[in-house]
Amino acid sequence: MDLLDSTIAQVAAPTIRRELGGSYAVIEWVTAAYALAMAVGLLTGGRLGDVFGRRRVLLAGMGLSAMLGPIASGGLISANLLGTGWRMIFLVNVPVGLVALVLGARILPAGSPSPGMSGTGSRRGRLDLPGAVLAGVAMFGLVFPLAQGHELGWPAWLFGMFGASVLVLAGFAAYQVRRQRGGRVSLVELSVFRHAAYRAGLVFSIVFIGSLGGIVMIFNVFLQNGLGFTAWHSAVTTAPWAAGAFVGSAVGGIAMTKLGRRVLHAGLVVEAAGLLAIYAVLRGAGGGVSTVDLLAPMVVGGIGMGMVFVPLFDIVMAGVRPQEMGSASGVLNTVNSLGMSLGIAGIGAIFFALASGPGRHVATYLSAAQWTALATVGLLACSFAVAFGLPRRARQM
Repeated sequence: MDLLDSTIAQVAAPTIRRELGGSYAVIEWVTAAYALAMAVGLLTGGRLGDVFGRRRVLLAGMGLSAMLGPIASGGLISANLLGTGWRMIFLVNVPVGLVALVLGARILPAGSPSPGMSGTGSRRGRLDLPGAVLAGVAMFGLVFPLAQGHELGWPAWLFGMFGASVLVLAGFAAYQVRRQRGGRVSLVELSVFRHAAYRAGLVFSIVFIGSLGGIVMIFNVFLQNGLGFTAWHSAVTTAPWAAGAFVGSAVGGIAMTKLGRRVLHAGLVVEAAGLLAIYAVLRGAGGGVSTVDLLAPMVVGGIGMGMVFVPLFDIVMAGVRPQEMGSASGVLNTVNSLGMSLGIAGIGAIFFALASGPGRHVATYLSAAQWTALATVGLLACSFAVAFGLPRRARQM
């Protein structure tokens, strides 16, 4: 559902902005705000798994959701059911959520609280709500300046807000230490940060997931706002990337046991090749670029992304102790969502700065898309370097 929601919102964002009005920052916030809210919720949810027991959810449908998300969004917008336009996309969760609840209750084994944890009846077992608020404020302070900076002209107070968010984040860390020393349940199990490979995994995740912000800009904003594609046409054009990711996720899942972190390196290279091919197509075809022109690069790039996405969790979590698993997975997923927000806001700021430059409309958007593709490849290169600090083998089930 996470992938389904995010990809649907990404495709619908240009249409939402066009109908509601507002600046191009609206497009960034449609997806960035969703990922930011996910980040705060995941940090809390991961700890809830430790405190109250957890059901280990095996998301076999992740790849399918990623493939269906763009198509479902484009179809619902174009169908304009009951005159609702893009609003219908937010009802997608209702049937999916109901099915997930029924299947989860019947299939997933019930968990038990981690050792040393207890329910809400004791002071020790209470959820750390002040910590959740501090973390949410810090993450919002990181994302807001990047998302609104271009529109507001980068006033000095935005940089002050960015600096203040770092201080709040430091305060959050100090509060977690004090709470844990006092014998109370902290939002984050601090012992997870003693693992150097896990810390490297967090850095890898925020950079790699941040690179997806560039893909969002190329796939949705450029095609719809730059070339004038409809939401449905944009969805069909980008579907090969999602289909490739579905294939790549299967390849990565199978290969990670044997190859370990090398499957991440291979996936990054393949994805970068796909993005460089997209850059070449945009540079060669110009404003006349078609769905067919982008077909092969989209498939290649998607395969590479899928090869990284699925093994990432098991490789980063290798070496984390069982009692740390809930908190460690919550932090990792939080970092993933934060990385998405920062990537969309940061790369979006670059994209719209280039797209609003002097020159013809299509030409400026083409230039912005090309530079965004190269910037995304740069982030993948950084991820490649950081991946050497990850565990060599995936976590054993």
